[in-house]
Amino acid sequence: MSVLKVNNLSKNFGGIKAVTEVSLNIEKGEIIGLIGPNGAGKTTLFNLLTGIYTPTSGEIIYDLDKKAYTKDLKPHKITHYGIARTFQNIRLFQNMTVLDNVLMGFHSGLKYSIVSTFFRLPSYYKTEKSTYDEALELLIKFNLLDKKNELAKNLSYGDQRRLEIARALAAKPKILLLDEPAAGMNPKETKELNFLIQWIRETFDLTIILIEHDMSLVMNICERIFVFDYGHLVASGTPLEIQRNERVIKAYLGEEALQC
Repeated sequence: MSVLKVNNLSKNFGGIKAVTEVSLNIEKGEIIGLIGPNGAGKTTLFNLLTGIYTPTSGEIIYDLDKKAYTKDLKPHKITHYGIARTFQNIRLFQNMTVLDNVLMGFHSGLKYSIVSTFFRLPSYYKTEKSTYDEALELLIKFNLLDKKNELAKNLSYGDQRRLEIARALAAKPKILLLDEPAAGMNPKETKELNFLIQWIRETFDLTIILIEHDMSLVMNICERIFVFDYGHLVASGTPLEIQRNERVIKAYLGEEALQC
């Protein structure tokens, strides 16, 4: 079952064509990899999918039953259709605690009204208590509970990455977009990330799309891979098909990719 369709999507910045007529069809529960050289258009595509950029042409459809077109939606609205992301450069609230960072992730889904908040009605306290308990559950699952009162800026790099993912999951997405999650990680942390991403998919019943330059990670966990070059989608297929694609090897992977 498709959870995302991209039809002939393009994004131009003046005379620069960052993304050109890209079409994708993403199935529920897949782990998808987006690879390509720096400047190939991968992060631009993420920004289009999340409403940060408006497409020059083409369409993105998330909720296929309701026909939710991101061309008509702002980022905070897209969140309601089950989309969450992390960034290449970690974007946490550095001077807030670990717990407060996760609580911020629940913000878009809070149900109480302004009136109940102002007058501190029972519905307000009930929602606050439920949200707090859910945040603690996420911290338990990500092994961060013992650090809930620490400032985010004091965490190790690996813990900051996990916290950012936990905060994204607080929005209860259907699709999780990970922008270079292994960036800056050592081999041990990358190996742990491999298991973490697969665990997230199974535990939270998610579709995951990731941008990544670490080919060992991509080849090990992705069911399908899309290859970008100069804003164009130049190849797609299983990891084995991508490793054997001559155009991809010459343009990006190199012969060493065959050893992954």
